[in-house]
Amino acid sequence: MKVTLRILLIVAVVLLTYMCYASLLVPITFDNENKIRKQAIIARLIDIRKAQIEYKNVHKEHAGSFDDLTKFLNEEKLPFIVKEGVLTDEQLEKGMTEKEAVKQGIIRRDTVWVIAKDTLFGKDFNPNDLRYVPGINKADGTPLQFKMDTATLTSGSGYIIKVFEASVTNDDYLIGLNRQLIVNLDEVAEASKKFPGLRVGSLTEINNNAGNWENL
Repeated sequence: MKVTLRILLIVAVVLLTYMCYASLLVPITFDNENKIRKQAIIARLIDIRKAQIEYKNVHKEHAGSFDDLTKFLNEEKLPFIVKEGVLTDEQLEKGMTEKEAVKQGIIRRDTVWVIAKDTLFGKDFNPNDLRYVPGINKADGTPLQFKMDTATLTSGSGYIIKVFEASVTNDDYLIGLNRQLIVNLDEVAEASKKFPGLRVGSLTEINNNAGNWENL
């Protein structure tokens, strides 16, 4: 009887120890995985912002869909300055400008037109990836996509401002992690009136295409 009681006591202690360890491990695992996912998503959102800014420079408005943005990067061309030669310290000290050096044939500056994706990101960049939240699939196994839209806002001084927003919520990009900890993040965001996830730009405020992680 005593032996049985001891065994049950040992099992109870082991089980309690495991439960305590597991309860401590869950938030640590959650935070680590959240950090890894956030880093990849932020990098992708920065790329989306870069592409949208250039799209607006060309078309005077942002791309309303990833199809339009992808087509722009794959098909349209942007000017690229080819530089050959630099001014020497002696020439700079004498007050020679780059423009004067080009006229004299001392240095060369030519403009060539290059496919947008190559100019902005390099030849190995795949514009089709922009729409996808990196490394995350939905419950049905299909790749998770960012939500993106555009709007027109009026500034306090009366200026018309074109804006865009690309985002993904905590619920979507943290899929597969502890549900209660996701709810906790959403409650913190709601209490502080912040977007419950990661977002670049905004459809409701003029923020110069800032990412909400940049305001933390």
